[in-house]
Parts: sequence; C-alpha cells; structure tokens
Amino acid sequence: MKSKFLALLGSAVLSAGVAQAGGFQANLQGQKQLGMGHAGTGLALDQSSIFFNPGALAHLRQNGIQLGVSALNAKIAYREPSPGISESATDNPISTPFQVYASFGKEDSPLRFGIGVYTPFGSSVNWGTRWQGRYGLNELTLKTIFIQPTISYRITDKLGLGAGFIYSTGSVNLQRSIPLADANYNEAGVELDGAASGFGFNLGVFFQPTEKLSLGLTYRSKVEMEVKEGDVTFRLPTSPLVAGQFQATQFDASLPMPANITLGIGFKPTEALTFAVDVQRVQWSAYKSLRFDYNAGIRGETFSESPRNYEDVFIYRVGAQYKLSEIFTIRAGAYYDNSPVQEGYLTPETPDSDSRGVSGGLTLALSDKVDLDASFLYINKKERTDDASKSGGVAGTFKSVAYIPGVGINYKF
Repeated sequence: MKSKFLALLGSAVLSAGVAQAGGFQANLQGQKQLGMGHAGTGLALDQSSIFFNPGALAHLRQNGIQLGVSALNAKIAYREPSPGISESATDNPISTPFQVYASFGKEDSPLRFGIGVYTPFGSSVNWGTRWQGRYGLNELTLKTIFIQPTISYRITDKLGLGAGFIYSTGSVNLQRSIPLADANYNEAGVELDGAASGFGFNLGVFFQPTEKLSLGLTYRSKVEMEVKEGDVTFRLPTSPLVAGQFQATQFDASLPMPANITLGIGFKPTEALTFAVDVQRVQWSAYKSLRFDYNAGIRGETFSESPRNYEDVFIYRVGAQYKLSEIFTIRAGAYYDNSPVQEGYLTPETPDSDSRGVSGGLTLALSDKVDLDASFLYINKKERTDDASKSGGVAGTFKSVAYIPGVGINYKF
C-alpha cells in the first residue's frame, strides 16, 4: 500500500493538458494559425511569428501589437475495466490560454525586436472526490506562462534569422484522495501546491526563394520547470496513529517541457490563396520519470518516483487561407497528433491518445491599422483502454474531446 500510494502521488502533480495536444502541450499560440490547424512555421503572417518562427519576424514591414485568447472547454469520460460498468466524467472549468505579441523596428531596417507572452502548457482537470480513480486524482490545475524577448534579422529579402530567450513561470495545484488502512477510517486527502520556473530559447530560419514559396525551420528548446519548496497539506482524521504517517510539509520536483523541431512550408499559388504545411517533432523522450523529494517522511519514505518513458512523436498540420476581399479572409485546417504515452503508462491527469483536430477561422479588417481574428478548433482523441500497469495510474477506458473558440485583435503602426 505504501509504495502504491507514493507512485500515485508522484504520477499526478505536474502533468496536465487534458485534451488540447499530445502529453501536456497546449498548441494555441496564434489565432490566424489556429484557423489553419496551427500551421504557420513557413509563413510570415503576423506578430505571432515570435512564437512560430522568429526568423520570419523581420519580414514583417509594420510594427504591431497582437492580443489573443482561447476558451478551452475539454471533457474526459472514463469507464471501468470489464466487468465493471461504472462511468465517470470530468467537470473541468473553462481554461483561457492567451497570447500577447509586440514587435518594433525602423521601416527600412533589416533588424526587428519583439516580445511574446504566451501559455504553451497547462490546463485544468476536475474528476471530483467520488469517482473510481480518486486515489489517483481529484483535481489538478497547471499554469505556465512563457515570456520571450526576441530579435530577428533579415539578411536578404529572401532569408531571415531569429532567436528568442524564454523565461517560464507557473504554478501547480493537485488534490487527491488517500486510502487508509486504519480500521476506523477509510480515506483522507492531500493537496500539493507550488510555484515553478525555468529557462529556454527559440530559434528560427525563414527562407522565401520565390514569391510563391516560403520555408521555415524552428527549434524550441526543452524548458525544465522546477518546483522548489512547494506546500504539502494533508486532510487527515483526528487520529495520532494516522497523522504520524504523513509528516511532509514541502516538496521539490521538476518536469520537462519538451523541445520541438518544426519544418514548415508556405505556398501561395495566387495572390488570394495560401497553403501551409507543418511537420513537428516533439521530443517527449526527455520525460523519463517523475520524482518528488519531500522534507519529511510520507509513510516512511522521503521521495517517490514513477516511470513515464514518453516517446518522441510527430504532429502533421495542414491549412489554407483565402482572401475574399480587402477586409475579409477565411481559413481552414486540420492536424494529426500522435500520443507520446506508451501502453501501460496512462494516467488520469493525461489520459492521452492519438488525436485529430479540425479548425476554421477568419480575419475582419476593421481599418488599415486594426484587424479582428477569430478561430475555432475541435479536437477528438481516440478512445483508449489501458491497464496502467507501468505508471501506477487508473486502469480503464478514457475518451477526450475539446471545443476551443478563440478571438484576437491586431494593431499595426
């Protein structure tokens, strides 16, 4: 019982993401790109190039400020393994991942500076305290914010390079039930809460050999999010024998936000029509295990470690936009995202499986300086049954979907 409790505790604290991407990555960084399946590495569309390809930023001819937000509504359903027939579903709050970008430079200068503030990882999942897997997880909230100052240089009219430094900050809150062996008490609870931070970088190359064709290549580094002296609070019955087993008050932990390599192609057969294709490699293999170190004993142990052994995977994205007039542009796109979670490693905070996303969007030019963007993304993850034998998670069948509308505004000057 002791080792199983520690494995369950170690499985849930920092891993979130629910239904928006493989693992716990949230690909919601630009409203125009969202309308095209989140493809945009090979295009110089707007200020969100700070994220998608810093090398393309210097090919924008105007300074600008861009604000955007999405409303992530994700649902997960669970069914007990045979012969059980009980089912549960999450009651997740709506999350609001956002993006803020700004860039500036002299009109004729090949040099452009920018800054981005965005949320590439994080979400909320709430299973409640009565579901069958409550010893694995009740509720989890993960928040991350990346701050990225960026510099981009246009070497020629065809070639641009860019780089950005990333500082990440965030927080995590976990609540779960604890099984008790005491004859007088069935279960207790625990809450873990902490702040996390880390560092990384973003590099990009943009090449436009012709007016119709453009190419982009980016590398976003791994960011190791570290929690130092997070708080551990137990909800225990008034029993000295039980309380003596749970003495920890703080924990340390870390979680890798994986590196990404993306190759993008943009093709513009006519002045009005643009196609985009991205192939993204997510280096999830950095996530080998999840370890927690405690400042005092939990049932006699001062640390816990549970295996993850995620695999590197590809994401394939396609999209298009068509400019109907000087004031109205429409978009559509799709993607296929392979899950990095191997068989036997499924957990209730990231019941991940291969996912399919379809999207649409539009831009309305309100004036020469102000554009309004809108997008909608629907994600459907394949139903997945797993025995969780290697992760210490919750065995059963999981199914996830997400509905994500978004809106953004661009000011050019």
